[in-house]
Amino acid sequence: QGQLVESGGGLVQPGGSLRLSCAVSISFFSIYNMGWFRQAPEKQRELVATITSGGRTNYADSVKGRFTISRDNLKNTVYLQMNALKPEDTAVYYCNIDEVELRRSWGQGTQVTVSS
Repeated sequence: QGQLVESGGGLVQPGGSLRLSCAVSISFFSIYNMGWFRQAPEKQRELVATITSGGRTNYADSVKGRFTISRDNLKNTVYLQMNALKPEDTAVYYCNIDEVELRRSWGQGTQVTVSS
């Protein structure tokens, strides 16, 4: 089935930075397009950024220019570098396979709180 373990969240002031990691225990990880998602309190989970198996990236308009998704296929890990953080970025962040029909069970996520 596979396992997804997110880490790296925390409390940061507006304008600060965090780097999230997602350790992925899925066979043939390198062939999957991966994504970072987030869910704020009382809101739907939303897609933040994606990276294809070939390394092509795409971002939600709300994070474009501030967040960078990357992957290390040797370490089976996906990263999300978040800069210039805003209070509206506060959410639980998750990673998973981009394609809905291929997704695994969601991990526990990692909490990001942006507050002064």
